[in-house]
Amino acid sequence: MSTGTGGKPATVDEYLASLPDEARATLEALRRTIRAAAPEAEEAISYGMPSFRYHGQRLIHFAAAKRHCALYGTARGSTIRFPIGEPPDEEFVRSLVAARIADIEAAGR
Repeated sequence: MSTGTGGKPATVDEYLASLPDEARATLEALRRTIRAAAPEAEEAISYGMPSFRYHGQRLIHFAAAKRHCALYGTARGSTIRFPIGEPPDEEFVRSLVAARIADIEAAGR
């Protein structure tokens, strides 16, 4: 596995590959939902976690911890934690992504 500086994953695929099966499956489902909600967004690693950028701006981050997974940088910078194995409802995630896109577009990108 090629990694970025300090042995950290350089890509979202590398990050996900480093996780236990259940956490990986949870975040892969979340990744698919975000990608469907923001097909123009680009994947990246930011702050050591998988991220999506929309027109060069931070859209949303997600990650796994020992006992939970989380979405970071949602509207107003909040964090949403959820149990491993239980990704948030797809419509809820789509609404968060749509709100972030609207924020980015309102700020003039």
